[in-house]
Amino acid sequence: MPNYRRVWIPGGTYFFTVALADRQSALLTSRIAELRAAFRTARAARPFATEAIVILPDHIHAIWTLPPGDADYATRWSQIKATFSRALPAGERASASRARRRERGIWQRRYWARAIVDENDFAAHADYIHINPVKHGLAASAREWPWSSFHRYVRDGVLAETWAEPVTALSRSVG
Repeated sequence: MPNYRRVWIPGGTYFFTVALADRQSALLTSRIAELRAAFRTARAARPFATEAIVILPDHIHAIWTLPPGDADYATRWSQIKATFSRALPAGERASASRARRRERGIWQRRYWARAIVDENDFAAHADYIHINPVKHGLAASAREWPWSSFHRYVRDGVLAETWAEPVTALSRSVG
């Protein structure tokens, strides 16, 4: 078994990918209200700033910044996953090992966590987050996907509404 190592930087900024156990599920978008409530509960217990996020049907990409002196993102994700799971009716299939641990089998046990090292790294990961629904064929453009911080970035003037949209022959001739 690989030896997974996590980087713990107090007050750090991190990129995450957190996925459902059933990668064919659309649970995260079909139960978006419950997911949002789980995030609010976790944030109230242990504050963090969501710098960028996209919710896809079966996984989440996010960039968080933790408070100074705090590097415990694992407890926050654990609380989000548990709160979301408790809000759902039981009925999913759980393996014997999950049943022994009293796990529901909704989430993958592991998740990807990576420390953001500088502004270029942050920008690259935020771009990855915002283009992800397009990459997965869920939307033709970032602005079409409703569950993304892309809309906040547009509102705040950080990105144009047409960011990353293909340039058409008509738009090339106008500009």
